[in-house]
Amino acid sequence: MLDRDQIRTGAVQESDFTEVLASVRRFVQERVVPLEPEIEETDAMPASLRAEAAEMGLFGFAIPELYGGLGLSMSEEVRLVYELGYTTPSFRSMFGTNNGIAGHVLLEGATEEQKKTWLPKVASGEWTASFALTESGAGSDPSGLTTTAVRDGDEWVINGSKRFITNAPLADVFMVFARTDPEAASSRGISTFMVEKGTPGLSVGPRDHKMGQAGAWTADVYFDNVRVPSSVLIGGEAGVGRGYATAMRCLAHGRIHIAALCVGMSQRLVDESVAYAATREQGGGVIGSHQLIQGLIADSATDLYAARALVSDVAAKFDDGSDKRIGPSCAKYFASEAVGRIADRAVQIHGGSGYIRGVPVERFYRDARLFRIYEGTSQIQQIVIARGLLAQAGG
Repeated sequence: MLDRDQIRTGAVQESDFTEVLASVRRFVQERVVPLEPEIEETDAMPASLRAEAAEMGLFGFAIPELYGGLGLSMSEEVRLVYELGYTTPSFRSMFGTNNGIAGHVLLEGATEEQKKTWLPKVASGEWTASFALTESGAGSDPSGLTTTAVRDGDEWVINGSKRFITNAPLADVFMVFARTDPEAASSRGISTFMVEKGTPGLSVGPRDHKMGQAGAWTADVYFDNVRVPSSVLIGGEAGVGRGYATAMRCLAHGRIHIAALCVGMSQRLVDESVAYAATREQGGGVIGSHQLIQGLIADSATDLYAARALVSDVAAKFDDGSDKRIGPSCAKYFASEAVGRIADRAVQIHGGSGYIRGVPVERFYRDARLFRIYEGTSQIQQIVIARGLLAQAGG
């Protein structure tokens, strides 16, 4: 059996990957799933789970071994995230940003010196990182962001605010996107800075009260004349004005990741639906004997199979470089919409019980709704897909 030292140090060979999956599956189903009611009730992730996740290397599975991570390919990552998605999404959220959009800011845009200095702290879980892009007027389209960074000698002065920033109340570092050239076109003139917690002028607002995903904290972040040295400009001087392009590359990876998460939750919802239908008696027999219930189950299983196949195919094309734009949007669009349909059917199969707090499908119904919004709404994915195809056709 693959021990945690192997996982933590990144000494994972291809032949061992199935053991990694099995280890994570056991951890999720034996340790995390039983704690779901507590996480929901307290809106907090137990410290013990955080420590165990860090020990297993889950804060750095998508970060190359060179920088202290496991170095999983996209195809391997989605298989791992299928397992992580089986439980409350707040568990994955705890380390998802380190592996995803925040960690990839460094992978995609940082200098080699910055990567070697900062990524090991992200991969080990020593740092919890936040991706500070979204603003009240710049959500799905980040080109309209208004946070500014003005050069002052060997420093930059950042002013503005960010909204709905995942892990902000817990973050040790923020990957901050700010406009450094107000004269440039909307999608240009944006740069990225790594700002540490405790920097004077940086403050975090109260936690948001969300519909679902309890235990995954988001909050507004404020920058009031925050002074940072030029050394934290991602990519150094070559990174000036490249923040938007970096963000788009990070989001492409993140969209596949979220799509895989939706597949994991879909599997859990199908399992819950089948188990309930096979045991709930009504009218002298189990409800699963009724063809209309069977139809709901069949539709959900079909959505699940289609989503898994799509995500796996898109991940393979992401790995070989043949599609890093249209495919990720297709996967995120379909899988996030599919899990919403599956969650709705799960509640319907459970009947009145599915509307009661404390029943897993009720909680997942609320949790699933967010997937159609973050990492770009379903409508943004439609635009990305259509424009990409039309561009390829010369339209």
